[in-house]
Amino acid sequence: MVPEISLTPQMTNRFISRFGKQVAIMHSALSDGEKFDEWRKIKSGQARVVVGARSAIFVPIENIGAIIIDEEHEATYKQESNPRYHARDVALLRAKYHKAVLLMGSATPSIESRARASRGVYQFLQLTHRANPMAKIPKVEIVDFRDYVGQQEVSNFTPYLLEKIADRLEKNEQVVLMLNRRGYSSFIMCRDCGYVDECPNCDISLTLHMDTKTMNCHYCGFEKSIPHTCPNCHSRSIRYYGTGTQKAYDELVEVFPQARILRMDVDTTRQKGAHQRILDKFGNHEADILLGTQMIAKGLDFPNVTLVGVLNADTSLNLPDFRSSERTFQLLTQVAGRAGRAEKEGEVLIQTYNPQHYAIQLAQKQDYEAFYAYEMGIRRQLAYPPYYFTVGLTLSHKDEQTVVRKSFELLQLLRQQLSDKIKILGPTPKPIARTHNLYHYQIIVKYRFEDNLENVLNQILDLTQLPENKDLRLVIDYEPQNFM
Repeated sequence: MVPEISLTPQMTNRFISRFGKQVAIMHSALSDGEKFDEWRKIKSGQARVVVGARSAIFVPIENIGAIIIDEEHEATYKQESNPRYHARDVALLRAKYHKAVLLMGSATPSIESRARASRGVYQFLQLTHRANPMAKIPKVEIVDFRDYVGQQEVSNFTPYLLEKIADRLEKNEQVVLMLNRRGYSSFIMCRDCGYVDECPNCDISLTLHMDTKTMNCHYCGFEKSIPHTCPNCHSRSIRYYGTGTQKAYDELVEVFPQARILRMDVDTTRQKGAHQRILDKFGNHEADILLGTQMIAKGLDFPNVTLVGVLNADTSLNLPDFRSSERTFQLLTQVAGRAGRAEKEGEVLIQTYNPQHYAIQLAQKQDYEAFYAYEMGIRRQLAYPPYYFTVGLTLSHKDEQTVVRKSFELLQLLRQQLSDKIKILGPTPKPIARTHNLYHYQIIVKYRFEDNLENVLNQILDLTQLPENKDLRLVIDYEPQNFM
């Protein structure tokens, strides 16, 4: 199993080269006809190897001998819509049922999985050297954005990083650059009245996309043309703020007009096969620079890449999520692994405004065990997984007062029915409090052992089915991976 559909072609090709027609593919991007053909191939026993994303865990394969989860730490293994499940948990159950081996691989295991290994629930195996014995661990350097205030000619690149890119291009080597934010600018604002163009359906600013000349909402899909004057005061003093991969691409083209540059993000990979075409071009050295979001951090093996640049390590660090430090460390470590995968030495530059943060410091040292120990101390203090289990309850309604009232009624019920050993956070508005014209309030229940929890949650579900609650939406999510 792979964490993203875009990684299936590369993985599938490796298995087909070894097992030929015995390989089947299964993921949600296949057409109904393609799914049926693959399903029939698996059901008949013709396919003995299945490669796919999280939904592949449900394929009707008999006599399973091994289940392999690549990059087991990835949050994409969790299905965020009903039916909610984590493919890793389903894999554990299927492996137990079939008496099969479950192998979960990652250079940066999830904190929960590493803790289970420490307790002996999982067997812990370590690879102490790189697959290519000639490859050296890349040198990782932290670049403090604050040292270059007022010196940057282009917003996404410090002069130091530009100098390093120019050096690699001069040597005919390749560069991978990551900025985990798509679009051109995060928002537009009027400098006269302070107006920010927001989505009418969601409490979020619209993102500027220059390729389509539109303002887009990345939550509900709302789209409008770029305003030339302020909708509020009609001033022409509109400015673009924030950044994304489109803007970074334009800056690269401006600074390195002779370089061949590819951009890989959701917007450039919408068409079927586009992801693989970009990778094939880069792999054939038909491009010098590959710029992309986090999708370029995983599973790519290009021996001529000697420089990896992280344009802003802080994009995931400041999210209101207790896993933000873990995910930042994982992402930085993963993308750093794209450099120096052959005989040529690799170098990694991480641009940040928070150079002293432990996630960035330990990613520089590529010291997973030190990060694990530090993070476990924080989780223990704050009573988060793996020390506690969590359940998220999200109530949604088109009227904010209604959802507030119902949320506090729900809180009262939880306190009455559950033991005093549990910890309850909320109710609070979600960080993005309104999407799709619905207001969202959430409650997080943290517990270690709570026999009555399932009964109470079923009671709550029954209450939402009453006629008076017909417009109220409730989502119950065990071990939530996304708090936004």
